[in-house]
Amino acid sequence: MKKDSKLLILVLCLGLSAGLILKLFVIDILHVSGRSMMPAIQDGDTLFVNKLAFGIITPYGEKLLLQWAEPKRGDVVIYLYDNKIVVKRCVAVSGDLLEYSEDSGYSVYSVKVGSSKISLTQEQFDRMKSSQSVPEGYIFAVGDNYEESIDSRSYGFVSVKNILGKVLWR
Repeated sequence: MKKDSKLLILVLCLGLSAGLILKLFVIDILHVSGRSMMPAIQDGDTLFVNKLAFGIITPYGEKLLLQWAEPKRGDVVIYLYDNKIVVKRCVAVSGDLLEYSEDSGYSVYSVKVGSSKISLTQEQFDRMKSSQSVPEGYIFAVGDNYEESIDSRSYGFVSVKNILGKVLWR
C-alpha cells in the first residue's frame, strides 16, 4: 500500500471518529415531529442541541454521567419520556413555588409559576395540587402549546439527571 493511501485512510478514520464523538457527546441535530411547542417550534423544524449544556450524558443513554449545570427558567430542553425524545420549555426549577387556583363553578384549573399561569385539566390539578414547590433535582417542563402538549402536568416533574441537552437554535 502506498504512503498516500495510508495517510488518506488515517485521515478518514480520524474524521469519522471525531464526528462520532461530536454526535454522541457534544451536539445533535433533531427533527421535530409534533405540535406541542408551537408557535416557538413548528412541526418539521430542525433543532441543534447542545448535549454538553448540563453535563456529559451516557452514549445512547438517558442519564448524565457527570453534571455541572442545571436548566434555567425559559430554557428549551430535550429529555426522554416514554422512550421518545421530547422537547419542552423549563418553566420552573428546584425550589420554585407552585400556586394553584380553581374555579370549580367553571371547571377552570391552573398553576401559577412565577408570573406564568398554566392551565390544567381537573385530572392534572388533582394530581399536582399536593406539590407546593418543584422538588430538589427536578424541573417543571411544559410545551408552549398547552392544548396539545403532554408534559409535566401529565407525568410529573422531570429529573435534571434525565435532561439530554439544551436547544441552541432551530
